[in-house]
Amino acid sequence: MPQLGLRPRKAWAALLSQILWSPYTACTRAVSSHSQVAEAVLTSQLNPNQEKSDFIIKTPKGTRDLSPQQMVVREKILGMVVSCFKRHGAKGLDTPAFELKELLTEKYGEDSVLIYDLKDQGGELLSLRYDLTVPFARYLAMNKVKKMKRYHIGKVWRRESPTIAQGRYREFYQCDFDIAGQFDPMIPDAECLKIMCEILSGLQLGDFLIKVNDRRILDGMFAVCGVPESKFRAICSSLDKLDKMSWKDVRHEMVTKKSLAPEVADRIGDYVQRHGGVSLVEQLFQDSRLSQNKQVLEGLRDLKLLFEYLTLFGIAEKISFDLSLARGLDYYTGVIYEAVFLQTPNQAGEESLSMGSVAAGGRYDGLVGMFDPKGHRVPCVGLSIGVERIFSIVEQRMKVFGEKVRTTETQVFVATPQKNFLQERLKLIAELWDAGIKAELLYKNNPKLLTQLHYCENMGIPLVVIIGEQEMKEGIIKLRSVASKEEVTIKREHLVAEIQKRLSDS
Repeated sequence: MPQLGLRPRKAWAALLSQILWSPYTACTRAVSSHSQVAEAVLTSQLNPNQEKSDFIIKTPKGTRDLSPQQMVVREKILGMVVSCFKRHGAKGLDTPAFELKELLTEKYGEDSVLIYDLKDQGGELLSLRYDLTVPFARYLAMNKVKKMKRYHIGKVWRRESPTIAQGRYREFYQCDFDIAGQFDPMIPDAECLKIMCEILSGLQLGDFLIKVNDRRILDGMFAVCGVPESKFRAICSSLDKLDKMSWKDVRHEMVTKKSLAPEVADRIGDYVQRHGGVSLVEQLFQDSRLSQNKQVLEGLRDLKLLFEYLTLFGIAEKISFDLSLARGLDYYTGVIYEAVFLQTPNQAGEESLSMGSVAAGGRYDGLVGMFDPKGHRVPCVGLSIGVERIFSIVEQRMKVFGEKVRTTETQVFVATPQKNFLQERLKLIAELWDAGIKAELLYKNNPKLLTQLHYCENMGIPLVVIIGEQEMKEGIIKLRSVASKEEVTIKREHLVAEIQKRLSDS
């Protein structure tokens, strides 16, 4: 065997180092180069002296920021709604902001085109939730829940043309209440309508009316009028626009865009322009065409029973049986309802708003079965409060009447008239915080007393505690009412108890 030439030890070490480290060195150079490019791009983007492009800072179309003032009003409205839901025994529930796309498709009829789809980022096709009802049905089926009374407050997203003045956004909150389970007819449905009345009455935004219909009556009416079954949902979607369009325009859409025979549209028009109370239910029982349809008779019987319960609840005068009400969503199977303000308050120059429905809902007995592998049904009925539209009305009223809103709940302000009292103020405010009192101070070492008092007036803080050299020596605190400017002297150890007493009396 021929003898191999041996390299010196240092040469071998150098060669080995080159072999081991050359990939790392190349990678480091590449990373360094990439970092330099990224840094240059970032610098060019952030350079304030560089000429700016046409980029505009704004929220995405159909969305908005909420100021602290708006948040106070919103939280008050939501608090009232949730309080009503809890009064009726509902439990809280939350679901993801996005769902599997296949779970949402074909649940909303023609409105399915408004669903926001997300880019595939991990092997799952996802969509932002369109409402809170379908995720609730998925939850019931997935967890095999047969009975539940729940409420859910959460954001939903719809890719529609926003009308900000009417409270229509692409991102908005829904406030839902639902009753799932097999119960005797119309008792849960009547409670949902009672809840609607309680919330809308409590808001004190004007007189309102709740329109009621039944999808079985609607489908039966379509059948006896001659609508092909394949067009039921499409015609239903057109009828759902009657709150925004005249019957003439809706009829035109049915005939020209959805190829419905004109005489069939006219027969539908004879019915959908009728509305009333339980007396209209009785009239339809006698209708020669409708009374021959089994679906219609089932719906009319349930509506008659519903009106009996609504009378017992004392709200029948707020309910109108309206044959034009359609609720275009595909998953409704029985009673449907929708609340509208008869006229938005119009005082002192306040403009009247056309807000459309401010609450809606209905029965959807087949939705849970769509998610259950064995098709097990869980009957459900529910409602949704249109908090964005309600909020728009409240906002307008506040603007017209110049109402101011406190953006904090601060109860006490800790002040001093002298310099070098920051430590004493910090000790005092810690004592108030530990006692559960909402308190503030200015983040300055030596603030002027007038500045501190002006802050309290501007923020609506009711009480000020004042500490200075004299108070320190005597072991007392001055307690000042911001509104009346009256001051009393209190022993330091009695301060918390005195504040708590005043707050409880106010």
